[in-house]
Amino acid sequence: MPEPILLREDRDAIATLTLNRPQALNALSDDLLAALSDQIAALRADRSVRVVILRGAGRAFCAGHDLKEMQASRQAPDGGRAAYRDLFARCSAVMLGLTRLPQIVVAQVHGIATAAGCQLVGHCDLAVAAEDARFGVNGVNIGLFCSTPMVALSRNIPRKRALELLVTGDFLSAPRAAELGLVNRVSPPDMLEADTRALAAQIAAKLGRAVAIGKETFYAQAEMGLDDAYAHAGRVMAENMLFDETREGIDAFLAKREPEWRQ
Repeated sequence: MPEPILLREDRDAIATLTLNRPQALNALSDDLLAALSDQIAALRADRSVRVVILRGAGRAFCAGHDLKEMQASRQAPDGGRAAYRDLFARCSAVMLGLTRLPQIVVAQVHGIATAAGCQLVGHCDLAVAAEDARFGVNGVNIGLFCSTPMVALSRNIPRKRALELLVTGDFLSAPRAAELGLVNRVSPPDMLEADTRALAAQIAAKLGRAVAIGKETFYAQAEMGLDDAYAHAGRVMAENMLFDETREGIDAFLAKREPEWRQ
């Protein structure tokens, strides 16, 4: 039996999802998008998981959409219009699903993350990249402007830098991606997995309910004006203060002991 195209391993409150189409540089086929959608739904309901790591098998993180599948859709009577609209709608739903998970999602990036692969990184909450990883929204090189990856990229890095990448098709090195804000940390290739897991473990040790409410609020307030952002964040923080676990956390801090959380 062939291996699944998306692998999941749970350990110590951390779920690791591995894109498993190494022969295709983990391109996002219809089946892989469906598998990601299913796992996102499962993770949303799984309170035993507090952090998700997303990575790729083989030589690359993700090379974007499966161009062979996309070309095959041209055989439809409408030239593929309906299929393409459906594809990008499903892909966008997966990307938004990552952002809307209650868990923090950390991208573990090696090799290349291009087009929709770069979009995946942009929609993960945090990202750790190998020093030799490269990022690109290179569709313009084949006549296909990366419009949907642009949405994520332009919300991660300065606008002029994003547009430059989109119109030139140039690659971005991992150190430069960190400077611009697409990546949080850069690691030697042989330390990438360990460094990513250490970051995930640090987050997983926090109160899961607090991190979940904080993640949701982080993205919500970012789309608001300043007054509305403070009003919303204040309401959320007041609710957070009512958590029994938060009371225990404050009591523990004042007593100079570790909190006893059941998470």
